[in-house]
Amino acid sequence: MNERVTDDHSPWMPFESRRRARDEKREAVLRTAVHLFLEQGYHRATLNDVAERLNITKPALYNYFRSKEDILFECWALGQERVDEIIAGINGSGADGLGKLRALVRAYAATMATEFGASMVRFNPRDLSPDNEKTVRAAKRGIDRTFRRYIADGVADGSIKPCDPKLTAFVIAGSLNWIGHWYQRDGALSPDAIADEFAVRLTEGLTNRPIKKKSALTAPDGNNNRKRPKGGLHEHHPRPAARAADQPGRAGHRLRRPPS
Repeated sequence: MNERVTDDHSPWMPFESRRRARDEKREAVLRTAVHLFLEQGYHRATLNDVAERLNITKPALYNYFRSKEDILFECWALGQERVDEIIAGINGSGADGLGKLRALVRAYAATMATEFGASMVRFNPRDLSPDNEKTVRAAKRGIDRTFRRYIADGVADGSIKPCDPKLTAFVIAGSLNWIGHWYQRDGALSPDAIADEFAVRLTEGLTNRPIKKKSALTAPDGNNNRKRPKGGLHEHHPRPAARAADQPGRAGHRLRRPPS
């Protein structure tokens, strides 16, 4: 009697397995590329560099992306996708204006301390195609409107002191975007520690109610005389290599969320 051949012995990989393998390879390309773009600068890093780091040929990259610019836009879109998810969750939280603002500051700060988050502000949107540049700039305006709305809501419900929502949003977003320029992954402070710190620092002057402080920079004895860590937060930061960009892009089939 002939033995039945099962899928385990089939020379052809099942469709779902092929798709999963392709997604994993695509993910590897994006993670390698964003690291090189941030490390060397978008214009200095080449597709040859990406291929060499992955130990594949340059033509193999075109199985996953059409061009270097396409990779750059996908890196930005991954960071933006995370911000979109954050804002959607906060909008449905039922918190007051201050609660929403503080939640957004914290989550946005943590995102800026990731490579895909940094890609939202480290690269120049002018390096993208006109359509992609338009998407990035529209996204940036959307984030700004969200910060303004939470601040205005807080002033209206009494949780935030009277202030100019537009100017206040500029101050907060500017501070948060700068994280993407100076944060070092091998620094002493984790993204979560930095996010906790910024959530306090950027909202304590706005609140109309007491705020519980849990500073990542405060020593156990309660003073701030501890020496500032070498990594993480810096006294002096390098100038940004490119103009900032941010907001709603296309998403969906991108990457699996890395473990937090």
